Amino acid sequence: MTPHPKKSLAIACASGSFKGAFAHGVLSALETAGIVADVYAAASSSVLPTAWAAIGKANQLGVNYWLAGAKYLQQPDIGMSKIVLGGIANFSPPKTELFAADTPEFIIATSAVITEEAASETQTHKARRLGRKLLVAAAKKQRTWVDEHLQIELFSTKNNKLHLNASNFDEVTYASSRMLHAWDIPAWINQKPYIDASYTCMCPAIEMVKAGYQKVIVISNEPGVLYRDMFQLEEISEHYNGADIYIIKPDMDTKELGVDFTDASVEGLIAVYQHGLEKGRYIKKPGFYAK
Repeated sequence: MTPHPKKSLAIACASGSFKGAFAHGVLSALETAGIVADVYAAASSSVLPTAWAAIGKANQLGVNYWLAGAKYLQQPDIGMSKIVLGGIANFSPPKTELFAADTPEFIIATSAVITEEAASETQTHKARRLGRKLLVAAAKKQRTWVDEHLQIELFSTKNNKLHLNASNFDEVTYASSRMLHAWDIPAWINQKPYIDASYTCMCPAIEMVKAGYQKVIVISNEPGVLYRDMFQLEEISEHYNGADIYIIKPDMDTKELGVDFTDASVEGLIAVYQHGLEKGRYIKKPGFYAK
């Protein structure tokens, strides 16, 4: 994750399942405005739209991606795992473009399972129960289990150690989105267990600052405070270690428009995507630029 020697703009997008239609709308607006980052980083549901943004085609993917997910949701015996896997199979960007040498760096945040004890829970029938427990722990801001059993890992097109490439893109993308309480198919990367990025990283914004970027556009799918992970112990603020972080977020909880994490209406998704388009039109913001 080495910044471009002459430019230092990163775009980091947060998790949010169906709420991610907002982040996609923002990405499309930035693309229309001619804003191109040196690195695009994403977590969970924002991965595919951000990947399309990295190749300059977020608008091409458009709201139809989300509408297809809503259509799948109405089918019998279709869980979130199958919806996500279907999205990866049918809506991934052209790999020849995403992994081209002149494409901006692209990063996917994941949560690696680092203990055998946790692997036996997260990758088996015990996962759903553990997922519910972690939701309760998150509400109480108790991060002990995560500290003991997980660690954040960032897969990047420019990182030799955790290299994101055409061969592992699908499994890394799925792993980044796998919430234990509602996703029933285990996630593996190179035969190692992983779960949703949100347990360790809801939005890789601070990680971009630590990589050396001095300007970071952050897109959140929630109207309130954005935290580094779902346990809400550390806020992502507008400044960090001397870097400027510009946060774009919706004006309301997208539930008011008919879009929640694992449930969404067609009309709601269109409205949320459109709201993202509107919020993304900030090109005159001082300190940011258009190519």
